[in-house]
Amino acid sequence: MSGQTIALITGANKGIGYEIAAGLGALGWSVGVGARDTERREAAVAKLRAGGADAFGVPLDVTDDASVASAALLVGERAGRLDVLVNNAGVTGGRPQEPTLVDLATVRAALKTNVIGVIRVTNAMLPLLRQSASPRIVNMSSSVGSLARQSTPGAQTGPISAAYAPSKSALNALTIQYAKELAGTGILINAGCPGYTATDLNGFRGVRTPEQGAAIAIRLATLPDDGPAGGFFEDAGVVPW
Repeated sequence: MSGQTIALITGANKGIGYEIAAGLGALGWSVGVGARDTERREAAVAKLRAGGADAFGVPLDVTDDASVASAALLVGERAGRLDVLVNNAGVTGGRPQEPTLVDLATVRAALKTNVIGVIRVTNAMLPLLRQSASPRIVNMSSSVGSLARQSTPGAQTGPISAAYAPSKSALNALTIQYAKELAGTGILINAGCPGYTATDLNGFRGVRTPEQGAAIAIRLATLPDDGPAGGFFEDAGVVPW
């Protein structure tokens, strides 16, 4: 086994995922760039390597069983373990999302990637994470999934959403359930909110840069062994459920 820390980031060929890979790569880690699109994935790997990072491409479609299984084999063959998994891949599902107008296919699309995809990837990578001395899992969520904020009058919670926001609420709940099951194993799993970041997910309307959005994931990926588990965090601190 290599002594170098090994991380896998899903949806890492652009935006926040790419910046997470860049930030962890800058720490001297070996970073797996998980992405479906071959050309974009390899371009991201080349850019990361040009910047001095030890990056490698991982063909990965989080909605496909065979793709995820192959990704786990690739990572396992590389180092025999995985130290950090960042479940970053996500979709909005499309428009419209008002509950009275939404197409059920839109809801299914959001859940397929943002929730079911996280379960699929996490469970496939768990045997490798169990081989790590300090395993970490980071689920990239969003404050729009906070029921406390959504139910607070006047709170800024984005547009009405029957697909994307509920999918993030479900991801938060899922994070808690994993933390409960994995308690005592040394695997720390938490959800992180990047803030309103300018990415193609929101038509680049966000007010934060992808590098700023990546900061919370990097912090949760580098938690000490006595760090929290089953929490929901943003740069300012804890996000209410």
